[in-house]
Amino acid sequence: MRHETVETGRLITFEGGEGAGKSTQVSILVERLRNAGRHAIVTREPGGSPAAEDIRETLLSGKVKQFGPFAEALLFSIARADHIDTVISDALARGQWVVCDRFLDSTRAYQGATGGVPAPVISALERLTLHGVMPNLTIVLDIPVEEGLARMTRRRGAPDRFESQDVAQHKRIRKAFLTIAEEEPGRCVVIDARKPEALVAEDVWEAVVERLSP
Repeated sequence: MRHETVETGRLITFEGGEGAGKSTQVSILVERLRNAGRHAIVTREPGGSPAAEDIRETLLSGKVKQFGPFAEALLFSIARADHIDTVISDALARGQWVVCDRFLDSTRAYQGATGGVPAPVISALERLTLHGVMPNLTIVLDIPVEEGLARMTRRRGAPDRFESQDVAQHKRIRKAFLTIAEEEPGRCVVIDARKPEALVAEDVWEAVVERLSP
């Protein structure tokens, strides 16, 4: 009796500051992966599953801010656990390519490095929620803070809880993402998001081909 082997899926995450173009590049990459014959799905954090989307609404509204970064980190972790259990793990097991707009590095940057939640606490939350699921590739879209915020203002309406932070905090967040990428070069690739959208997309695709051979 012949058994078909299901190829292991891949998890690609996009990280970076506000206005870097993550959502746009996620959509472009997924379409390109599908054109290459891969079954690719789009998801996001916070959110990605019905329960996690409910938590997303609460987090982005700013209602949790009064309780501090640790409470936010807990809620992000709860949402992530459900997202992994109900969406990501099953998709990877079916051999699908999962492309996620933000993931664990955003918690490390926003609540950890710049929010004051100690790194051992962030690591403990990851052990409880990730269940061994780690990105195969993380694309860090890097853009100067002032340019990213200007883009964001042109594209959207009222800023959410995290977009509305001051420039100094956004600069610390940018530095945190770059530090993560520097410390984990095997997983992370930094791409200059100041370039035109099409050129950024080419850089993203080059990184995916080089690292994961779709």
